[in-house]
Amino acid sequence: MALSSEQKKAFKRIGHHLKPVVIVSEQGTTEGVLAELDRALNDHELIKIRVTVGDRETKQLLVNEICQATGAELVQVIGKMVILLRRSKTPNPNLSNLVRYKDF
Repeated sequence: MALSSEQKKAFKRIGHHLKPVVIVSEQGTTEGVLAELDRALNDHELIKIRVTVGDRETKQLLVNEICQATGAELVQVIGKMVILLRRSKTPNPNLSNLVRYKDF
């Protein structure tokens, strides 16, 4: 389901304060990178990743591939930073960025 502009705005506000949990480089989405992304999305729901590739087109293809492989929704791309969202059925209040920063 696509995010509304209000939802995106709220998630961007939370994501601004996050540090990148995964760095995706020129090698792209390896099995280990996808496993770490999946773990981070399960734990935190809203994450920031750094994508360090050469050009915009390659970065956009890589971000689309990550979204499809993990089932995450794209919230925002600014430069090398990408914010992704995948809601958990049972969020952990100690780890979930959506629960911890809901007052932002």
